[in-house]
Amino acid sequence: MAQKEWRKLWHHAQLNIELYQSFCLKQGFPLHMHDYYVICFIEKGLQSFTYRKTKHLTPTGGIILLNPGEGHTGEPADDQGFEYRALYPTISHMKDVLYELTGRHQDLPFFRKVQVDNFVLAQRIYELHQSLTSTTSTIESESLFLLVLTKLIQQYADVSPQEQAIKKESFAVQKACDYIYDHSSCGITLTELARHVCLSRFYLLRVFHEEKGISPHAFLESIRINHAKHLLEKGYLPIKVASEVGFSDQSHFTNRFKRFIGVTPGQYQKEIRG
Repeated sequence: MAQKEWRKLWHHAQLNIELYQSFCLKQGFPLHMHDYYVICFIEKGLQSFTYRKTKHLTPTGGIILLNPGEGHTGEPADDQGFEYRALYPTISHMKDVLYELTGRHQDLPFFRKVQVDNFVLAQRIYELHQSLTSTTSTIESESLFLLVLTKLIQQYADVSPQEQAIKKESFAVQKACDYIYDHSSCGITLTELARHVCLSRFYLLRVFHEEKGISPHAFLESIRINHAKHLLEKGYLPIKVASEVGFSDQSHFTNRFKRFIGVTPGQYQKEIRG
């Protein structure tokens, strides 16, 4: 059966970012530019693009980093086509991340290399794209988004930012834990959590992990899963438990529960209640 070209576009309202996924077989993109950054991950196949009069080839797993205002093309390199995922951070996004990284207002980061190979970072970009286009909790998506942009700036931008030194923040971390406990069934965001403890989002991620050994969103999910176990033991239906503890839908709850506990909520309830 012949393959067909397809395209998908999303807009993540909470983070105000557009995302794209496409399979290109014959059709490419003519010379054009964007007023935002482009972070592109080649998921399958071999992609070709022209940038500053130089032609580049991006294999499976390769990353493309484009700055605002930079002209480029994009097309399949052979008759097999290619599939890719892209994120479009705005100038405002990058300014905010750079400020959170350094604590200072600086010039916009400029990516020096347009095409890079970094397996670990490519996997993180893939996970971020999946998170932003699924029912993953906002605090997890926001954390991944911040960490990915931070890594890209640190490794490939021209600004060479230095992270703020971590101080002992036991009081702030405990205050964050209390807030997560009190709002575990709600849609907590990293932004509101950081604002509650008067720290920047990136600094909070670092000190929270330093104190607790896990991220805020992993801490939140642990609370939700433990609460879910107690409700299942009391005989609540799994579909009721999902909404009760704060998961967006039954499928997301089942996947996360199995990831933490090793069995589905229904299997767990059946074994516990005999």
